[in-house]
Amino acid sequence: MSTQPLTPSLPSISVIVPVCGRRSELRPLYAQYKAGIAAVGLPFEFIFVIDGDRTDASRALEELLNDGEDLTVVSLTRSFGEAAALMAGFERAQGSVIVTLPAYHQIEAQDIPKLVAALGSSDMAIGYRSPRYGNMFDRMRRSAFHGLVNFVTGARLRDLGCGARAMRRQVFEEMDLYGDQHRFMAILATRLGFRVSEVAIRQSPLDRLQRAYRPKQYAHHVLDLFSIFFLVRFTKRPLRFFGMLGAATFGAGAAIIAFLSVQRLFFDEKLADRPALLLGALLVVLGMQVFALGLLGELIIFTHARGMKDYRVQEVIQYPDQNPGTVTSSVEVTDVEPGDGRNREIRHTEPPAMTA
Repeated sequence: MSTQPLTPSLPSISVIVPVCGRRSELRPLYAQYKAGIAAVGLPFEFIFVIDGDRTDASRALEELLNDGEDLTVVSLTRSFGEAAALMAGFERAQGSVIVTLPAYHQIEAQDIPKLVAALGSSDMAIGYRSPRYGNMFDRMRRSAFHGLVNFVTGARLRDLGCGARAMRRQVFEEMDLYGDQHRFMAILATRLGFRVSEVAIRQSPLDRLQRAYRPKQYAHHVLDLFSIFFLVRFTKRPLRFFGMLGAATFGAGAAIIAFLSVQRLFFDEKLADRPALLLGALLVVLGMQVFALGLLGELIIFTHARGMKDYRVQEVIQYPDQNPGTVTSSVEVTDVEPGDGRNREIRHTEPPAMTA
């Protein structure tokens, strides 16, 4: 009789904690997170990603490892940002459900199971802190930012700054994060056709930091928002963006030149020493270049169109079993365009009639 060694079962949930600039004491934070995720009742693993040289964080995690805690610690060579830390953690995650949590007291850990439970009806669940602490200025700043994001992207989100998220593994597999795009993970997931939901979770009483952003940081957020706007709206249709921009620029330049030409032909106005003529010519040339840039983007998209997929199959139903001599009918439900799941196409396919 031969025996085989028992292998530990793979975790069902992988918890990724990026340790970046803002962080709390990791030992008590880990204890709270562990108690919250253990309430789900599924095997789990913890992955801490240290972004750069964080001596205090490394020391605290080493103490946890010496105490026998089963967790993984990944140290990056330098500070690459939270998005890169999340991707580094996902590369080592084994669970079918990915949970991201901040490295500081932001939410009540007891509400973590609510995020995981929300995956029963969605592919990604993001938390929004309710009730939310903060003074009048903070509320106005958050409302203005989310209002601008929702207007530009068409989303309806309330707390993009919350680092507590739960998602199916497939969401992370098809998402490439870089820069500071971790804030817009929900918007990027919606663009890919995944179902995203928001879950109300309690804000930690320790999360009362009043943040004063410098003008440089506001400029970075605006640029990040512009990049997300382009990725969501015009990634597969660059000519629509550059074409509209180029046409507007070309039209303005052509109008200036036409106005000057009318003045020269009918009113005997001289064109010498007219800066408007140079401006009009510049706008015409610039408009043609911008339009050509969009056309070049369309050519690149066209050459790679075969390997690109603009839809996501939600369900395929076939009944009964396909046997020789049996007529089958299949129903395929697809998302025609990435969206919130409401835009669907149902196609019935009947096999050709059998002849004797």
